[in-house]
Amino acid sequence: MTNFESLGVSKQIVATLTELGFETPTPIQAQAIPLLLEGRDLIGLAQTGTGKTAAFGLPLIERLMADATRPDNRTTRALILAPTRELVNQIAANLKTFIKGRPLKINLVVGGVSINKQQLQLEKGTDILVATPGRLLDLISRRAIGLTTVRFLVLDEADQMLDLGFVHDLRKISKMVPKKRQTMLFSATMPKAIADLAADFLTDPVKVEVTPAGKAADKVDQFVHFVAGKGDKTDLLRKSLMDNPDGRSIVFMRTKHTAEKLMKHFENIGFSVASIHGNKSQGQRERALKGFRDGEIKTLIATDVAARGIDIPAVSHVYNYDLPDVAEAYIHRIGRTARAGREGIAIAFCAPDETMLLRDIEKLMNIEIKTLTGERPETMNRPVRANGGNKGGGANARGGNKGGRGGQPRGNGGGEGRGAGAAGEARGPRRERPARKPFFAGDGAEAPRSQAPRSQAARPAAASVAPDNDLSSTSDFRPVKKQFGNPGAKTGGRPDNRGSAKPAGSGNRDHASHGAHEAGSQRKAHQGNAAAASGEAKPNRHTPAAAPKGDGRGPVRFGNDNRGQAPIDQRTAGHQGRKRTTRA
Repeated sequence: MTNFESLGVSKQIVATLTELGFETPTPIQAQAIPLLLEGRDLIGLAQTGTGKTAAFGLPLIERLMADATRPDNRTTRALILAPTRELVNQIAANLKTFIKGRPLKINLVVGGVSINKQQLQLEKGTDILVATPGRLLDLISRRAIGLTTVRFLVLDEADQMLDLGFVHDLRKISKMVPKKRQTMLFSATMPKAIADLAADFLTDPVKVEVTPAGKAADKVDQFVHFVAGKGDKTDLLRKSLMDNPDGRSIVFMRTKHTAEKLMKHFENIGFSVASIHGNKSQGQRERALKGFRDGEIKTLIATDVAARGIDIPAVSHVYNYDLPDVAEAYIHRIGRTARAGREGIAIAFCAPDETMLLRDIEKLMNIEIKTLTGERPETMNRPVRANGGNKGGGANARGGNKGGRGGQPRGNGGGEGRGAGAAGEARGPRRERPARKPFFAGDGAEAPRSQAPRSQAARPAAASVAPDNDLSSTSDFRPVKKQFGNPGAKTGGRPDNRGSAKPAGSGNRDHASHGAHEAGSQRKAHQGNAAAASGEAKPNRHTPAAAPKGDGRGPVRFGNDNRGQAPIDQRTAGHQGRKRTTRA
């Protein structure tokens, strides 16, 4: 029987593993550890719960212990990237148990906590740094950590990092680490995007595949309820939780809002539940997980963000309240149960609008999930091509080159019909559509269009407006607009003085009073001071001036328009302030 010492693990590490209860390596550990100790780049495909952390963690610790070089300030010798905070915490906790009593420093950096404290932790350097890509780039931008001394790079749950949109962050990080390094990539599935990422990150990698891609854990019993709507999902979930009061369950939702709403609903009806999703702070998520591990919380409602970081062996049931949009995510969800050799149950709820999602899941896993309640829709049967393709269509669909597969063979290409109805001949060639007539082909050929220019109708002359009788049309004065007041009043509610006598030379008084910018004589004449305008003698200050003629409104006071009044003696007037005294 294979043991860890035969794989090349040192006796000190083997003794630690024995204390922890690990005596026999898992298949992924048995295949990966010898290759990683040789320094090879590796792609590891294995389901969650198969011991991947020890598969890359033990060789990493062995190689770091063999090199006594201490890390410089703000640097790290090994970098492990994971998609979620929970998974980062889990990896760091497992590695710390493996290096118990050894002088290796392990730090973790995740979002949701103070970045200043993390900067202080990295000040003196670290041997192994476990991080989420986003927070790592934030610390790099602050110059709190450098990646120029990284010798080992690990990408854990790489497919989940791509699903969460970390591909650009990963490519940025790959340009910051040295090209001469050992890279390890672990994933539960191997889509094309992972293959492209591996081609960019790894050099001549060896591939280790323990469980075929798309296959769930062998000890998970899977069932599905076909329901009419979300109300039926909630009722079935409530009944299932009541039937298993001693078990611990995880309910997966598609969105954060629905997860929080469902948690509050079950909390109000007396269930011991908690939620974990992206809107929760790091402290709230850690408290929820701790209560779930300790048994205080029986049901955890989570989104796919938490599907990779929950490592709790005692999970008995996994419920897919909402089927995931990506079929691979279903495998990671149900991987939360049946861990470490235990058995588990996975139950899915399928609404009518989710049948295609369930079909993709069954196609990926190459199984048919057992039906508990409801009827399996006909669309869940083996799919056929909608337009036939080269092998024909459905029951009455138009066939391809070999006619239809259904009741009425109607292939275009003259091939044989394979339908269940009466055999028929292939339809002949499509008849041609008659040529379309010209647009003006009713009575004859279209007459050539005249090339003569079109005459344009003369525009009516603009109405002429007679200028004012005393002002030119270029004057700055404009007619008085209607004043505010009673709409029925002709003068806007103001007295109409236009009929009163006007002094000679005063002009038409239909305009507003002149301002200080006007010429003096023009302003005085307009304001009714005809004597000043005609050059008559002005009254001195000892002779009182006659009342100005006009409409009785008096002159408008602008600026120095008070020149016609007697000046006020500033020395004798009763103005505020100290009187000025004159010397004899």
